[in-house]
Amino acid sequence: MTGVSAVEAGVNGYAGTGDGFEEMHILWISEGMSCDGDTVSVTAASQPAIEDVIGGLVPGLPKVHLYNKVLSPTLGGEEFLAPFRAAASGDLEPFILVIEGSVPNEKINGDGYWTSFGNDPVTGEPMTLDRWLDMLAPRAWAVVAIGTCAAYGGIHAMAGNPTGCMGLADYLGWDFRSAGGLPIVNIPGCPVQPDNFMETLTWVLYHAAGAAPPPPLDDMLRPQWLFGKTVHEGCDRAAYYEQGDFSTDYNSPKCQVKIGCWGPVVNCNVPKRGWMGGVGGCPNVGGICIACTMPGFPDKFMPFMDMPPGAHLSSALIKPYGAFIRRLRGITNITANKEPKWRHDRELLTSGYDPRWRP
Repeated sequence: MTGVSAVEAGVNGYAGTGDGFEEMHILWISEGMSCDGDTVSVTAASQPAIEDVIGGLVPGLPKVHLYNKVLSPTLGGEEFLAPFRAAASGDLEPFILVIEGSVPNEKINGDGYWTSFGNDPVTGEPMTLDRWLDMLAPRAWAVVAIGTCAAYGGIHAMAGNPTGCMGLADYLGWDFRSAGGLPIVNIPGCPVQPDNFMETLTWVLYHAAGAAPPPPLDDMLRPQWLFGKTVHEGCDRAAYYEQGDFSTDYNSPKCQVKIGCWGPVVNCNVPKRGWMGGVGGCPNVGGICIACTMPGFPDKFMPFMDMPPGAHLSSALIKPYGAFIRRLRGITNITANKEPKWRHDRELLTSGYDPRWRP
């Protein structure tokens, strides 16, 4: 498993301004094991909006041609599949391959198949996702996994599943490099936070234009600047944890660790960024963090509404300290809510004004 440091990302493969592509195709396949929720989520992005990128309204980006079944103006069928077939045969380039949904193991599909995208023009048989990956991924200038399912397998890859589902890096290999020399770019979320995806895609496009270095990724191939901190570090409720003040139901504004929140150990920026236009985000609106951006999701974080194992010890340790600090702060708060005694209208100045420099 290979991560990409910020230093490496700032050096490897950076051609410099003006030495890039003027046009870029984006082939978006959502035929992984998926609900298409990531595509729907991205339609709410505003930093930048996907229509601004496609419409050429973001300065410095290549001209973008997007092929996504939900956002496509075609009637579907072979008209929609045409650019994918062209890319597979080497007749359409450069392109960025975006995969939505987890990758099922077609080696264990019995007499059928798990998921497909179009039919083979020769045999008429369904073309499975892994077949498309084998054809397109090596030719792609960049490969992007949108959502936790594509990044790490997600819900479809949980214990007991019959499909053998996995994330894109599990299928292609964690040391995979695209034709543009980039590792897979994982942008997890269930669904993905819309601006997280569009911001990362925009960075990749600026790199394609020769105007930026590759995006810096962590060991799990996530953008470092988006997933470098925990939910807890950006949460409005974090101060309550420090004071040992925990909620016991979902109607409280206090820390939710005791009712199932995994925020202290989850890499995600949603509490800081919000969901749409800076508004929303799980803990911000009363929801617990169920760790949907993490590689171990969902298995390592269930049952979702139960108190996380580590929370028993951490909350017990913080309780006496928090109670003491909360009491001291309460006393200081009372003092801070009183005006200084020299603010009065009597005939005596009591503010301490003493012009010693005057004779």
